[in-house]
Amino acid sequence: MLHLLKVDLKKLVDYRTFWIIVGLYFFMLCMGAASGMEFLKWLASLIEGFGQKINITRIPLYHFPDIWQNLAWAGGLLKMGLAIMTVISITNEFTYRTVRQNIIDGLSREQFLLSKVMTNLVLAALSMGMVFLIATVAGLIYSPELDFPYALTGIAFYPAYFLEVFAFLSFALMLGVFIQRSGLTIILLLNSYLIELIIKENIDDAVPQVIPFFPLESIMNLVPMPLARYAFQEIRDYVTIESIAIAAAWAVLFNYFAYLKLKKSDI
Repeated sequence: MLHLLKVDLKKLVDYRTFWIIVGLYFFMLCMGAASGMEFLKWLASLIEGFGQKINITRIPLYHFPDIWQNLAWAGGLLKMGLAIMTVISITNEFTYRTVRQNIIDGLSREQFLLSKVMTNLVLAALSMGMVFLIATVAGLIYSPELDFPYALTGIAFYPAYFLEVFAFLSFALMLGVFIQRSGLTIILLLNSYLIELIIKENIDDAVPQVIPFFPLESIMNLVPMPLARYAFQEIRDYVTIESIAIAAAWAVLFNYFAYLKLKKSDI
């Protein structure tokens, strides 16, 4: 297993585009997740400029335990960056025929795909670790008091976030294996949410019960948007077994479909 991971990572470490895209992703992840309090301060000063006052300390955006879900959701918005890198990685294998060379050198098609899946696992784990670290540090700084174990309520959103990123990277990997052209695959990936939304809107009245089982919908349902609670609306502030099961099933199916395509492809 580790040998397969090393084989794939060796291709990426010398690839400048990999470092640029991944570097930008983690930079945006840090800046986006850590800038929420500064945005609230700016908003407070803007409102005060109109003669009103707002106490930002009463908005527990960065307080334990709210911060766990808030930053996991915010981090999930940026997973498209990693997905684009996954697309470029797999489509380059077909463009430059390195997949053929790997198989000639002794890798089976299953092992080749497994190396890509393991890289996706590593990227998802690094993303989860980064968001978890930011949430922990920011929570310790901004929380008015630490009440354990209550402060840890909602930490389960981080395994869910890991699954969200990995499932979406698996979706990107599947598209790359099927289309094998980076430009077209990225365009389809960027429009995938819109395509699914159009389909959902057309069947919502007829069979609304199937909507949660749509692939991208199920991935988004792992960490639901939490900001509505600050407008005194009810939200789901916990991870459900059903959402995990559906998203995990899609992650397995994405990789299985990629395997079937790769198995039958003339490389």
